[in-house]
Amino acid sequence: MRESCRFYCNRDCESFPCHPKPDPERFNCLFCYCPLYSMADRCGGIFTYSGEKRVKDCSGCHLPHEPEYYTDIMAMLANGSS
Repeated sequence: MRESCRFYCNRDCESFPCHPKPDPERFNCLFCYCPLYSMADRCGGIFTYSGEKRVKDCSGCHLPHEPEYYTDIMAMLANGSS
């Protein structure tokens, strides 16, 4: 498998970067909307619950935007953990 499918950076996005990250050169936009969001507290990321309705707030997490987590995310999805 070619490695190019594991990383995509969209600098033209109006929200780029959507999360603060130390190195914008390594900001991966491939999982723009986190595929692990529905896993609640099992997603492995950094999040809080906010408001009365306890909405999951992932704005402090950049796990899906780190290129090295591609394999982990794909494994979690393949295992049907969501």
